[in-house]
Amino acid sequence: MTTAPVIQSGEEAVEVARKLADSFAEQAGDRDRERRPPAAEVAELSESGLLGITVPARFGGAEVSVAALTEVFRTLAAADASIAQIPHSHFVFLEALRRQGTEEQHARYFAEALDGARFANAQSERGGRTAAEDATTLRRRENGGYVLDGEKYYSTGALFADWLVVRAVLAGEAPLPTGAAPRALAYIRRGTEGVTVEDDWDGMGQRTTASGTVRLDGVRVDDGEVVPYSPLFDGPTTYGARAQVLHAAIDAGIARGAVGAAVLAVAKARPWFESGAGTAAGDPLVAQQAGEVEIVVRAAEALLREAADAVDTAEREPTGGATARASVATAVARVAAARASLEASSALFELGGTRSAAASPNLSRYWRDARTHTLHDPARWKVQHVGRWLLSGTPPPRHGQL
Repeated sequence: MTTAPVIQSGEEAVEVARKLADSFAEQAGDRDRERRPPAAEVAELSESGLLGITVPARFGGAEVSVAALTEVFRTLAAADASIAQIPHSHFVFLEALRRQGTEEQHARYFAEALDGARFANAQSERGGRTAAEDATTLRRRENGGYVLDGEKYYSTGALFADWLVVRAVLAGEAPLPTGAAPRALAYIRRGTEGVTVEDDWDGMGQRTTASGTVRLDGVRVDDGEVVPYSPLFDGPTTYGARAQVLHAAIDAGIARGAVGAAVLAVAKARPWFESGAGTAAGDPLVAQQAGEVEIVVRAAEALLREAADAVDTAEREPTGGATARASVATAVARVAAARASLEASSALFELGGTRSAAASPNLSRYWRDARTHTLHDPARWKVQHVGRWLLSGTPPPRHGQL
């Protein structure tokens, strides 16, 4: 791995993302059709310096705002939602490290990120009663360190990762006041003995996110590779809002990409004979529908910016009220962006006409990516939390999905 350049500001980060997006868009349809992992593109992402943009300034990073980070994700997702999804966990777990890591861990892992190293998640499981439960365990060894055992699914980016971040239960330790078992994050090299990453993701959308299964069999973990996870939610926090606003950015990016594809499709379409128009774009009903979609997408983009600003505001002074407002604003943006991505990617075919359904242009990838990504966590629960906040001022719960 070569040392990446150090990006100096949020503005520079967005500009770098725009240049990468232009390049990534060129073969996005082909990669999706062939389910071809974007190895070269992910390497470009590392070499660009973007993976170090949230590293705190005192460790040499740009420490960009959430607003800038969100725009980076939206820009990349408009070009290729799979590639945009890959670094999501990278930034989320660098944030967990910033909040809960030791000075030694900060110095070690932030230097890796600045050099272009990729961190990927291994946190979701299939066997529990709910998706929030973990069976994977970190068990203390008598002579120091831990042993890690378990199995994780939907481990986005794991196939390309330098480091895997595994969420696990601290086995044998006292339960939390809530009765739940304490949990921690293990930051381990992907090539550690006992770690297996399988390329078995078969989703209909986001086909090239490298979301394989991670198997952990007696993996030795040093004390310095473990970061507390449960305390992230002990007090007012923007940890969940940070993660979720990036998901909203991916949805908004998909929506914008679908609108761009629709414009090109309309240019190739024939006008409906009853319209009397010389081109499809001249058909007043096509123009009407295009305008309606653009309004929905622009509204989602505006709400995304509002949410990112709310998170930035709360991080400057993380009171209970400020962090709750950030979570609510993020929930609103997530719901709006999810709806926009599905509406725009569906309207794309109505605007482009029959020929847009041909397999060769692979326009279905926008809808498949949108439908797959918007299932990440249910929007209906975000609507519920927004409604309770509006009607009774009930703050949303503290967890990674708000």
